[in-house]
Formats: sequence, structure tokens, C-alpha cells
Amino acid sequence: MSFPLDVLTYGEAMALFVADEPGPLATVDHFTKRIAGADLNVAIGLSRLGFGVGYISRVGADAFGRYVLDTLTSERIDASHVSVDSRYPTGFQLKSKETGGRDPSVEYFRKGSAASHLSVDDYDQAYVSAARHLHLTGVAPAISGSSRDLAFRLAESMRAAGKTISFDPNLRPTLWPSREAMAATLNALAALSDWVLPGLGEGLALTGYDTPEDIARFYLDAGARGVVVKLGAQGAYFQTADESGYVAAQPVEHVVDTVGAGDGFAVGVVSALLEGRDLRTAVARGNRIGALAIQVIGDSEGLPGRAELDRMEAMTV
Repeated sequence: MSFPLDVLTYGEAMALFVADEPGPLATVDHFTKRIAGADLNVAIGLSRLGFGVGYISRVGADAFGRYVLDTLTSERIDASHVSVDSRYPTGFQLKSKETGGRDPSVEYFRKGSAASHLSVDDYDQAYVSAARHLHLTGVAPAISGSSRDLAFRLAESMRAAGKTISFDPNLRPTLWPSREAMAATLNALAALSDWVLPGLGEGLALTGYDTPEDIARFYLDAGARGVVVKLGAQGAYFQTADESGYVAAQPVEHVVDTVGAGDGFAVGVVSALLEGRDLRTAVARGNRIGALAIQVIGDSEGLPGRAELDRMEAMTV
């Protein structure tokens, strides 16, 4: 690692093939290769804003694995703890091209992937302790039991050290044996976290509550310091022990690709909080970056660099 480590995250990075034309994936002839992974999107976004970011993962000894490693290098993300596992392949996914702002369909090819074999063997105490913040999503804990064990080891270690943790549930119900198992596990991770970032639908699935206020109270009572509930076009709701409120969404005239909006939102919130901004300001930045993410094809292509973000924020003062 050649730079200070501000943020650590872990998970599965995959090659992504985005359809070049609308229609069912089975009928599409041409795709464009990109990169995907909820945790990786956040790592990319934070790195572009100038944070030192480390990523823990496994990739296969194949072309997709090399592509992941090359992307990490180009995005200035420390990949010293991304191992190449020759026994298993790198996962990939296909994504449709949609019009009119509709959510694209996505098909995953990740079963038995190298990243699904992540485990506590990938935990390095010295590396983890070098970071001041851990960002987790609900995706990596869902891909296997051993990966789930690593999530808890990371969270418990960071919490014991007094470091901060952010958690985005990012639900993948099909990867879990049951909705009950998903809720129990992810709520336990949320209870170890400082900042919890569910969507409204995710909050309902995990807590049984259907209002932002009740969802936020559930996680505050569980131990979180702050909760931000994403409300899509209606913006977001935030709550701590001392304050609460709604922050309006950033208007978007033309939605191109909705995938990655939540990851962009997390980049905004986490980056602002790590800079010492108040939660309302952090949520406003989350809305702003989330809006950028949905105006381009690709999961991370819309995430801004520091200069672009500074210009945008200067225009809103």
C-alpha cells in the first residue's frame, strides 16, 4: 500500500456486459464490457474524491480477473489484498438496456466464483487496523457463509477499535436461503454499524416497518448513530438521536440507467461524513451523486471526481 488508507471495503467485483440496444437479453447481439459490484462502486467513488481506499476480494486467474485488477489500478484503489485464486472463476453479469427510466434486467453468473470463497482467511489485522472507516454492503455477506463470516470479522474488529462503519443493505433476496435469514443477518450487521443506509423498500423487508421514521428508529434502537432512508425521486430522510428531516432529491431530466444510484448515494453520504460535514449536508451530497449515477450507462461511470463535485457544490451555496 503506497498511500494512507482512509476507507476499507470488501466484496465481489465482476465483469459487466451492458447491452448496446434495448430488448430481451436473449436477443441482444452486442454488449459493452464494464465493471460491477456494489462495494466496488463505492470504492471507486470514494477514490475519485481523493480518499485512500483499500479493497479485499478474490478473483480468478482469468481475463475477467485481470480486468478487475487493472480497473482497481486505474482507479487508484489499493489491491494488495485482492488475491488471485486459480481454482475458481471471476463472476460476470449481463445487463439490459432500458428506455424511459425503467430498471434494467440483470442476470448474474457468480455461483462458485472466486469471490464466493472469501473467508476469514482473507482477514489481515494490520491492514484492517490501518483504515479509519469500513464500508459494507449486504451483497458480499449473501454470496456465501464464509464471506458472511468475513463481514462480521471486519465489522467487529473495526467497532472494537473505535473506527466508523457504514452499511448499505443492498438486498439480493435470491442469494439467501430465506427472507428471515436475510433480515436477521443484515440487521445484525447494521447493529454493528454507525451509519445505516437502507432504501424504503429494503427497510420494509428488513424491519417490517413502512415509514422512514419507523425504519430509522428501528436501527437507532439497535445501535446505529445515524440512519438515512433513501426515497428515490422523493429524496431521503435522515435521523439521529438529536435531529431528523427530509432532504429533497436532485432533479434529473433524463434517467439513463438506474443501477448504481444507491452506490452513488453512499459515496456522497460517506465522503461528507468522513470530511466532518453534518448529516443533512451529507444526505444532500448523496442525492447529488446518486443523481449523477443514473444519467449514464454503467454502474460507476457517473461518479464524479473531486473537482467536478466541488464545482457542483459551489453552485448550490
